Amino acid sequence: MFYRRFLIGLLFCLICCTSCNDFNRILKSTDNDIKYEVAMDYYDRKDYNHALQLFDLLSNAFRNTPKGEMITYRTAMCYYMTYDYEIASYYFNKFVNTYPFSKDAERAAFMNAYCSYMVSPNVTLDQQNTLTAINHIESYIEHFPDGDSVPRAKELLADLNNKLEEKDYNICILYYRMENYNAAITCFENLLKKYPNTSHREEILSDMAKTYYYYAENSVQEKQKERYEACIERYNTLSYLYPDSPRLKETANIAEKARKKLENLQ
Repeated sequence: MFYRRFLIGLLFCLICCTSCNDFNRILKSTDNDIKYEVAMDYYDRKDYNHALQLFDLLSNAFRNTPKGEMITYRTAMCYYMTYDYEIASYYFNKFVNTYPFSKDAERAAFMNAYCSYMVSPNVTLDQQNTLTAINHIESYIEHFPDGDSVPRAKELLADLNNKLEEKDYNICILYYRMENYNAAITCFENLLKKYPNTSHREEILSDMAKTYYYYAENSVQEKQKERYEACIERYNTLSYLYPDSPRLKETANIAEKARKKLENLQ
């Protein structure tokens, strides 16, 4: 045992002090136990690139063993520490599926969720990765409801849902600016149903009042009455819920125009 520890230490010192050719000799070595010890030393020294090369060679040799468990977890951590969150997420997820009863299973499940969160793109881009991250976070909370990281996971989940809400709101505004008022109204209505506690309710009520007004203006006469009325209704809701809203004055002017249009339709 002493001789083996001495040999491992000697080999690692050689790797640290000599050329890349010495590392290549370790890569080609048939002694997987020595490779494992050297890989762990690299990891502990935060040399994640060299550690990953050895972990990759050893993953099959130690599959479903305590060493394999350590290799899989530290492989994920190597990618995490080098900011490759997408691949890190893959390996954390692999760890949870392969070693579900490990003492590190909960931590790996959260790290999988967190790495997915980090891959979530800017709100202006496609949000498929955001949906994936939400699924991973909800899965973590479901499987580890008493987990240490549940409070943080809920914060991440709220942030991602806010991002989806912001994305949907921006789409509504885009329809409005394109003067596609029918689509904008449908989008706003769906947004309020999907996010009943939305932080954008004040803006939405104001935007809907304007949208209904211009929708009525571009409608056939038999459809105008109900749309002018919808404009006024959204203004009334806005003034009731948000009496100090900075949008109230502008929206009041739109609602007043709608009232005059209704009088002319009588």
